[in-house]
Amino acid sequence: MQQKVLLITPPFTQLNTPYPATAYLKGFLNTQNIKSHQCDLGIEVILNLFSKDGLENIFKLSETSLNCSPNTNRIIRLKENYLNTIDAVISFLHDTNPSIAHRICERNYLPEASRFDQLEDLDWAFGTMGIRDKARHLATLYLEDLSDLISEVIDPHFGFSRYAERLARSASSFDELYESLAKQPTYIDQITLNILEAKIQQESPTLVAITAPFPGNVYSAFRCAKHIKKNYPTIKITFGGGYANTELRSLKDIRVFDFFDFITLDDGEAPILNLIEYLNGKRNIQDLKRTFTLLNKTINYINSSTTPDFKQKDAGTPDYSELPLKKYLSVIEVANPMHRLWSDGRWNKLTLAHGCYWSKCTFCDVSLDYIKIYEATTASILVDRMEELIAQTGTNGFHFVDEAAPPALMREVAIEIIKRNLTIVWWTNIRFEKSFSYDLCRLLAKSGCIAVSGGLEVASDRLLNLIDKGVTVQQVAQVTDNFTQSGIMVHAYLMYGFPTQSAQETIDSLEMVRQLFELGIVQSGFWHQFALTAHSPIGLNPEKFNIKITGLQNGMFANNDLYHDDPTGCDHAAFSNGLKKALFNYMHGIGFDLPLQSWFDFKAPKTLIPRTYIERALDNQINNDFKASTKIYWIGPKPTFTEFTFNKKGKTIQKINIHCSTLKEEHNITFNKNIGTFIRKWIEQLLQDKKLTVDTLQQDLSSNKLGSLNELINAQNFSLLRDIGLLFI
Repeated sequence: MQQKVLLITPPFTQLNTPYPATAYLKGFLNTQNIKSHQCDLGIEVILNLFSKDGLENIFKLSETSLNCSPNTNRIIRLKENYLNTIDAVISFLHDTNPSIAHRICERNYLPEASRFDQLEDLDWAFGTMGIRDKARHLATLYLEDLSDLISEVIDPHFGFSRYAERLARSASSFDELYESLAKQPTYIDQITLNILEAKIQQESPTLVAITAPFPGNVYSAFRCAKHIKKNYPTIKITFGGGYANTELRSLKDIRVFDFFDFITLDDGEAPILNLIEYLNGKRNIQDLKRTFTLLNKTINYINSSTTPDFKQKDAGTPDYSELPLKKYLSVIEVANPMHRLWSDGRWNKLTLAHGCYWSKCTFCDVSLDYIKIYEATTASILVDRMEELIAQTGTNGFHFVDEAAPPALMREVAIEIIKRNLTIVWWTNIRFEKSFSYDLCRLLAKSGCIAVSGGLEVASDRLLNLIDKGVTVQQVAQVTDNFTQSGIMVHAYLMYGFPTQSAQETIDSLEMVRQLFELGIVQSGFWHQFALTAHSPIGLNPEKFNIKITGLQNGMFANNDLYHDDPTGCDHAAFSNGLKKALFNYMHGIGFDLPLQSWFDFKAPKTLIPRTYIERALDNQINNDFKASTKIYWIGPKPTFTEFTFNKKGKTIQKINIHCSTLKEEHNITFNKNIGTFIRKWIEQLLQDKKLTVDTLQQDLSSNKLGSLNELINAQNFSLLRDIGLLFI
């Protein structure tokens, strides 16, 4: 019997765009001529909850609640106002009711509860022209007020991007999750199961594949599986995704298989293909790939398949069909223009390269295949897929979800986008490495790159070396400056509590961050406390980092997060609130003049970092240190060249004028005929896609006795040519 596959993302991941796992798998199954269907239960549950009928039910359930907080009582008293506005707000966040933005911004249309208490200065945050953005921020606060009502009186597990996350986070034992699943379904569970039931009735699957990328949708994954097991015992269920890949690699609790028939690890394409072949009777169960299953009441990990993992070029284009793309909610949680990208707008998600090309950071799970095995795709294939997705989804925004996008491939993708004259908007995650020169950043911006995020981690050279990050604070400053000057926003992932980190280093790291924001070369950031994982170099060799692993290890269920003592470090948790408070202010352009100690409720050391440290780092940039293999590109407009002569003191002087019409200005650049002739030849060759390098240009100049390329590059009129579009990368 041929399998009918249903791919499911359980609640909750994101409001604004679908998590891409099911789209990736569906795209792959298309290449194998295996028909599949997919659904995002999360967005469907949200739309059910946040509707007039949904709120009617929530308020009805709230009537019996006792000892509610003053905030919840206020929301309940404003019941009619919420019921009369909810559908209009949702349609506005769908971008199908834009005109209501004016009413929302008047601040006399939406009811307001505690989320509005610390409302930012909207005129400062959005400017006088940002009516729709202001309204989306206000509408987001309105939904968050309702979320507070739900979590207080309906279901304490509720959150917009997570559900019952605590039950799965660091869950070395399955007991608490198992006990919760034994209880009657919650109100939100029941909505989820009703939608799931309708999907099963509609598609009649024989195999259901459930992905759980995060702890916040593991509980719902198990709840959905339990429903299917009880009501459709012939349907086989497999479980995979980021949670299984990191947490369940040493699974021992047999009760998990009361819910699932199979659990697969790492890249899902080959395992699910082998599983389908087994269920179709074309493969022995012992020939599965990276799959846990129950045999003779014993958990078996089977990895005997000879099927290789599929290369990125053979995995197919992600397929977003059947997902309600126009029903996702574009919300603005934080006004910061970079920070909001994670919740604002719908992004087609793609991967430039599998794994991480660096794969050395000591806190990262570099021993696992999804990071360890690096494999890039070609630029032409990637841009082909981008064009396919634009045609399918009607959206030209892309978020490349790489561990760290490789600069060379980013360059080639940018060139391919420019060559095809595509209008693309894209952003991705990077390492702040020196390859990101000013010219490369300009090329990326020309192709539509609007933002990058990257790990600065602990802004301390000693600790960056211990992390094996491969960068210095000075280098990060120079790279972020290159991006910012090119019009590309920068988000920094920040870490505190790294093993052996002292209080002094924590304060000094904050001072580095303060300077980066004050100079405007980093626009957004997020602090997280160091977490020790079993598959990282630190977890595998804790003694090397002067820490001691403590607490329960090798549990029966999840095994990834490890508890540890850091005897040589400071009290890391004490810095948490102060660091986050400072960063929130810096992200909004304020608080730079306040002493660092003012952010903390205890006596913190004074920083030892000079106040001009980052400024001096930027002054030390070297922008013309080119290798012979450095490639040359022209991204400016097609110029016109005019030869002319004039007499000066009896001599006839020959010149070449290069005229360029940029989007905002007209430019005339004049060179002596000899040099101008060669520049004309170079640009015309570049316009014809001929490959030129610094070595090529130097040889050309030398053979005609026209001096060195370095002399030409430093000439005043040549710098204008570079500003217009002559790049050295």
